[in-house]
Amino acid sequence: MALRVLVGVKRVIDYAVKIRVKPDNLGVVTEGVKHSMNPFDEIAVEEAVRLKEKKLVKEIIAVSCGPQQCQETIRTALAMGVDRGVHVEVAGAEYDGLGPFHVSKILAKLAQEEDANLIILGKQAIDDDCNQTGQMTAAILNWPQATFASEVNVTDSQLEVEREIDGGLEKITVKLPAVVTADLRLNEPRYATLPNIMKAKKKPIAKKSPADLGVDVTPRVETLRVEDPPVREAGQKVESVDELVTKLKEAGLC
Repeated sequence: MALRVLVGVKRVIDYAVKIRVKPDNLGVVTEGVKHSMNPFDEIAVEEAVRLKEKKLVKEIIAVSCGPQQCQETIRTALAMGVDRGVHVEVAGAEYDGLGPFHVSKILAKLAQEEDANLIILGKQAIDDDCNQTGQMTAAILNWPQATFASEVNVTDSQLEVEREIDGGLEKITVKLPAVVTADLRLNEPRYATLPNIMKAKKKPIAKKSPADLGVDVTPRVETLRVEDPPVREAGQKVESVDELVTKLKEAGLC
């Protein structure tokens, strides 16, 4: 069966940027800070494009929720080989309070509207590390889920997925439609070439609002305070095991 794939692409502060807490301690500094596509979402996009190159996918749709700048993230996905994009615009206080529950509802609604039968997401975003959106989306749609995927194969109307677990690797089979979340070793994302970047500028991006989809994005969590992690104290060198044991005893650690 030919698949229509929905891929989530989140705009996050670039992984190489040093995070700074705002003076009011209610968030982190984002103004004038380099942003990029969430690295796990890049892997999700790459996997969708590879499936299309195998003639298993007929269309790939990239979705991003957030302010106007999210269209840049969608354009990156389009340059990698995605067919079209959907920007669900959320700004201001609503964006600050946008969580996995809201995004899951949006993705589920879009999957129904677009008649998608496969959703591929990064396993987590590097800004909040929630690791919840894929699981919640599957629950809302009542679709099977295959999380932490390190290999995906399509056979007839099902997926064979190798997934990473604490004890090693696990192989499962899920029926389509399904939700897959991409782990680090699923693939190596491609770089967008200049010709594809130019082509991406002509690919369509539809703009929607949560209200268009019937989704309430009222914040459900309140941020009370954001702080830098405590500075780690310097260690001490000891000359022998006996001295180590003595110091541990003095510190009440043994």
